[in-house]
Amino acid sequence: QVQLVESGGGLVQPGGSLRLSCTASGFTFSDYDINWFRQAPGKEREFVARLAWDTNVTEIVDSVKGRFTISRDNAKNTGYLQMNSLKPEDTAVYYCNVRRIFFRKEFAYWGQGTQVTVSS
Repeated sequence: QVQLVESGGGLVQPGGSLRLSCTASGFTFSDYDINWFRQAPGKEREFVARLAWDTNVTEIVDSVKGRFTISRDNAKNTGYLQMNSLKPEDTAVYYCNVRRIFFRKEFAYWGQGTQVTVSS
């Protein structure tokens, strides 16, 4: 059974921090790139960060660069998004995504989403 379960969202004050987790089961997590997206009300889903499965190269959107950090612990089958210095404009539903290309076929799974609300 393939599962990708997110946790760690919640309500936080501006300037605060949260760490989102994305825990995988039912597939070989270490073979997959991990991505984070977010979607605010009335807006399109936005790419946030990416970490390749086989390198330490990251891609982070400019609006969160320097505040967010993407990481993974393959031994725990878990990806993380550390969010510091949170701003009200960071409020969104955050989704993790894992993706790989194998024999020219795409394999991808999505987490269920977790709400992050930044407000006083």
